[in-house]
Amino acid sequence: MKKPISLIACFVVCVVILQYRGTHMTLGPSKRVMVTDWDCLGYYMFLPGAFIYHDIAQLKWLPEIDAKYKVIGGEFYQAGKCANGNYVGKYLVGVSIMETPFFLVAHCVAKHDGYPPDGFSPPYQYAIAFAAIFYALLGVFLLRKFLLNYFGDLSVAISLCLLCLATNFIQYVAVDGGLSHAYIFLLYVLILYSTKKWHQRPSLFWAAIMGFIIGFACICRPTEAVMLFIPLMWGTQTAEAAKAKWALVKNNKGHVLFAILFCLLGALPQLIYWKYTSGSWFFEVGSSWNFLNPHLQVLFGWEKGWFIYTPITVFFVIGMFFMKKFPFGESVLWFCMLNIYIIISWRDWQYGGSFSTRALMESYPVFALPFTALIEQINLRKWRWGFYLLGLYLLVVNIFQHDQYHKTILHYYDMNRQYYGRIYLNPHPSPLDMSMLDNKDMLPDAKGYTIKVLGQTDVSKPVKFKESAEGTLFDTTISAQAADLWILVDCAIKTKQGYWDAHLNTILTNDDTLKHNQVRMFNPITKEDGSNEYMFYIHVPRQLYSSHLRLYISDDADFEGTVEKMTISELVK
Repeated sequence: MKKPISLIACFVVCVVILQYRGTHMTLGPSKRVMVTDWDCLGYYMFLPGAFIYHDIAQLKWLPEIDAKYKVIGGEFYQAGKCANGNYVGKYLVGVSIMETPFFLVAHCVAKHDGYPPDGFSPPYQYAIAFAAIFYALLGVFLLRKFLLNYFGDLSVAISLCLLCLATNFIQYVAVDGGLSHAYIFLLYVLILYSTKKWHQRPSLFWAAIMGFIIGFACICRPTEAVMLFIPLMWGTQTAEAAKAKWALVKNNKGHVLFAILFCLLGALPQLIYWKYTSGSWFFEVGSSWNFLNPHLQVLFGWEKGWFIYTPITVFFVIGMFFMKKFPFGESVLWFCMLNIYIIISWRDWQYGGSFSTRALMESYPVFALPFTALIEQINLRKWRWGFYLLGLYLLVVNIFQHDQYHKTILHYYDMNRQYYGRIYLNPHPSPLDMSMLDNKDMLPDAKGYTIKVLGQTDVSKPVKFKESAEGTLFDTTISAQAADLWILVDCAIKTKQGYWDAHLNTILTNDDTLKHNQVRMFNPITKEDGSNEYMFYIHVPRQLYSSHLRLYISDDADFEGTVEKMTISELVK
């Protein structure tokens, strides 16, 4: 078999993605697969609107669907009303066009197999889930073929395995397939492939393909317009190569015009939709950017940092120093730098609930080029086995963290450095570990501290309240002389209702100072209508060594439960 190792790597990726999709399809009377809600609804709603309800402007069918399936996610944000009274989608139509064949198959299945043909019953959910997998895995196989033009079989195999299995590729193909990333992944492979083909042998066909892909990518996500720099800067790696490239373009001016024409054709469905719904060919969907103050947290922050939660991506960037001899060197460098700059400049720099930086995932085919170039060089070194072991370690960590993300132990929005340190490769985080999601006070080692119990109860104490003042669990005065002073709160509370938004709070106050600590009552290791343990530390500032301590539960909704155990301890050194 020709090039067998990289082909095996592709099948390994397929197996992992399909297995991961299978583990996230929990079936049962009260559970269902739902991949067309929240942001995914914004990309998808054009299909049921057009094919089933024949209403893509008024969306009169959506309230009834939301009442049944809970797809909006609270307040309707996926579209906004324009001056003529129609709704115009915040998200663009490109992804729904790619979903269309799978949607139509699902619609036939629903009508013939007794499912509601409403666009949101199980056949539609499975169809959209597997649409993302189909397009992304097709992209993986085509990317393999493209990379083999420049690199060895082993380098390509290692690159594909790490690119797909040591990054957030898994999440946005196997689970969150209703988002745009898996679909655009394939488009990036196709722009690389068509760009190479045109530069090898210019033709109107490949010029049209390049133009159409760029235009169509823009109606999947407008920021993908930066894709233009791939064909624009291709073949400019040296002064001589650049001179030959621009001579080639000059000799094929008609191809450039043809590419522009097909670029407009690729974007035409969006223009038609805007004209139909808003009355204008162009419509502002409301994006906001901070180009003069980009958010470096996108790369380095403990909230979602690309280099923090998918550290294999550091090698994507290092690999850019090894591309100079390749015809794609300048185009990849320009693209990657501009793409990163655009993504870290978006106002909502956390990109909603997500694992690592999801907005970079679709462009991994381009990052595969510098990454594979680096691996090709590493394969020539004696210490290559050290890199292989590191890559395997990062792959295992990534798989482990995807499981944590599914359980919300690795939180989709509220991560921080202290909490991440407590859960890193920790299969069974404790209540004290979970407290670090909200509370940054942590006593690393209690050795040398004298423990004094300030208050304790093992008698069940029912609590039911609406206001925080009514939810006081403990109230006392602290008066201590110490070099270092901490409070440890340890509670077991059985919740009956209202704990989803509830917090355990402490307030330390005196005449001049106030300190507030809190931990959420709902976390990945707690259960509603169950007995849950909560434990957290409070570091007492010296100015509060004589102060009033109050422990209470706060909640925006009614809370009802029973305090089964409560111990408040003072640790003095």
